Amino acid sequence: MKIKRNEPPREYAVGHGGKVIIKDCAHIVLSDDEQITLKTERGGEYDVARKDWGFYATPSINGRLADYGFKTALIKNRHGKFYIFLVEETKESEFNHYMQIEDLTICGWLDETTLAIVEQALASSQAAS
Repeated sequence: MKIKRNEPPREYAVGHGGKVIIKDCAHIVLSDDEQITLKTERGGEYDVARKDWGFYATPSINGRLADYGFKTALIKNRHGKFYIFLVEETKESEFNHYMQIEDLTICGWLDETTLAIVEQALASSQAAS
C-alpha cells in the first residue's frame, strides 16, 4: 500500500450551488488483495478491498454494513447520475436535510426486501434471455 497525503488538503466545491467544500486529504494505492478500513467516531466501519479485477466497493450491504449501523441507498441527482450512499442510522435527519438542499432523490433503500426483489427480477430476466 502506498499513501500520499495532500498537505494541505486540496479543496474543491461540489453540490447544488457549490456550497459544499470537499477536502481531498490523501491518495491510497492498494495492491491486489489489500484492504483499507475507514472508521467513524461511533465505531462504524467501511472497507474497500483491491482485487486483481477491480474493487470490492463495499462490505456486504445486508451483512457487515448493516451490522455497523449503515443503511444503503441508491440515489439519483437532478442530472440523472446515480450514486450509492451509506447512511448512518443515527444521522438520518442530517441525511434528509442534505437530500433536500442538494435536490437528490432516493430511488430505493438496498435492504433485505429490495435486494430480494432485485435478485428475483434479475433471475427472471436471465431466464427469459
